[in-house]
Amino acid sequence: MSAAPQAVEAGLALESAVRGGLEDYARVQARAARRYGPDFVALWEIAAQTMTGGKLVRPLLMAEAVGGFARARSGAAVAPATVIDTAVAVELLHYAFVLHDDVIDGDLMRRGRPNLIGTVAAQHPDRHAPAAMHWATTAGILMGDLALSGVYQTFARLDVTTQQKERLFALLDHAITETVAGEFADVGLADGCLAPELGTILAMSANKTATYSFAWPLRIAAVLAGQGREVEEALASAGRHLGLAFQLQDDVLSTFGDPARHGKDPDSDLREGKQTALIAFARITPAWTDIEPLLGCDTLTDAHANALRAHLEACGARRFVEGLVDESMGAFRDACADPSSPIPPQVRAVLADAADRLHERQS
Repeated sequence: MSAAPQAVEAGLALESAVRGGLEDYARVQARAARRYGPDFVALWEIAAQTMTGGKLVRPLLMAEAVGGFARARSGAAVAPATVIDTAVAVELLHYAFVLHDDVIDGDLMRRGRPNLIGTVAAQHPDRHAPAAMHWATTAGILMGDLALSGVYQTFARLDVTTQQKERLFALLDHAITETVAGEFADVGLADGCLAPELGTILAMSANKTATYSFAWPLRIAAVLAGQGREVEEALASAGRHLGLAFQLQDDVLSTFGDPARHGKDPDSDLREGKQTALIAFARITPAWTDIEPLLGCDTLTDAHANALRAHLEACGARRFVEGLVDESMGAFRDACADPSSPIPPQVRAVLADAADRLHERQS
């Protein structure tokens, strides 16, 4: 078997193992929920369906980086069970953030299907009644809290040294704090409580997504592999560049991408008035006079949304943000190519693969 098929097969096996770990976690929690009645069990069963449907970008990046250190024979060996348990915790944090984000944004869909909130609301006799939505939104908040608790419980049970565990908890707290700060700024920008300056928007994007999606999983891999702070910080720096590119690309895909592929409401950002880099650029162009009256309109029609997209395209906003993506990717590649970087070549290859997948993604 050639190297490429072997790599694909190994990647599929790793993904299957992580999904299996998530399913096992949800199954254990559903079993423990029986003491609280069938409705609570049903909530965990819905959670099991919605937490395992993602692309597992974050846990797979972490696990693949650990594998890179192993191939480099750099640092301590890491037991496969520890890698999978840690990967489950990484995805649980993402799931907690997703649930709370859906509450904040009022979203009922994710990945092209009902999210936990939408699924719970649909079980009510009148799914559109205020009581149904309050019940479903409450479920999203509480399940997000439980998922976050699960991250800490999983970390606490990891078979690692006391020093590694202390470092993992410190990194977890840092990732949560930065993400919360980013989400707080995101809502403040959308609601007009913060000045929508490009620098503020880019900082928000980096904090909201780059830290926990890329820098954090890579730092975890370094800690598990017994690496020093120099390697950890180098990975964090590369991860933040990659994460910013990911978030900026996500903004472009959410507005201009194919909803059949990315599974999101294509008008959601425009209807909510999200202050993305696209909007920050458009604000300083003559097209803003046509864009401003429609942006953030609750009753945005398909025709108006298409008009907004046309204005954003014509004024150069899309081209500008795609240029920012290229800049971030360039900074990432420069960091990886730096001959003085302490990151082993085998781990750099993992980063390069992640960047290639990011460049090619349509969802």
